[in-house]
Amino acid sequence: MGMKGGRMHTAAMKSSDKSQRPPREKEKIRVWLVEDNRTFRQALARVMARATDMECTGSFTSSEDAIEAIPKRDPPDVILLDVNLPGMSGLDALKVFKSHAPQAAVVILTMFDDQEKIYQSVSAGASGYLLKTATPDSILGSIRDVHAGGAPMNPKVARAVMDMFAKMAGPREENNLTDRERDVLKLMTEGLATKQIASRLELSYHTIDTHLRNIYAKLHVHNRSEAVARALRDRMF
Repeated sequence: MGMKGGRMHTAAMKSSDKSQRPPREKEKIRVWLVEDNRTFRQALARVMARATDMECTGSFTSSEDAIEAIPKRDPPDVILLDVNLPGMSGLDALKVFKSHAPQAAVVILTMFDDQEKIYQSVSAGASGYLLKTATPDSILGSIRDVHAGGAPMNPKVARAVMDMFAKMAGPREENNLTDRERDVLKLMTEGLATKQIASRLELSYHTIDTHLRNIYAKLHVHNRSEAVARALRDRMF
């Protein structure tokens, strides 16, 4: 009787120990920063260091150094990439990153907002385009948004993108998107992440993910950036 009671007591203690264990810490967003301006690079790294949900795991002054580090380090979730860099430009590096680190979302962070650079960035697969004049909180928010599947853009840049594609647009191409798929695509062009779209449309994440795959197939694109570019180019909204 005593032995049985002892076993029950021990089991209860183990159960209690499990319930008192702290919850597993959520994995942080790994961010690489490719920026040759030392002052700006260090300031941004300090801002990220104060955030509890992300960490700067790579800080580079050139595209070449960042590319060389890809096979040697844990892959980043997000890459903040300057355009004007010594040696290989950020735009050329963007294509390499998309090829060698396809899981990483690349956000262009620059002083320039001219339409040509925006077009080149979007065409090369950039997931976002921000100006360095953005506030630190705005940059951190954009890192979270792009990691969640969004496409952050400064409002001024977003307007330039829409104007640019409007000028380039040819005749509207027919597509067989359903009304719901068009709703999802429209929210994508507004920069909403998958979870945000699901919430806005009051649908499950899985349902939105299915709509996304159908949209990619029907528009003959491979990712969110290409789908948004196609929607803007063809003036779908």
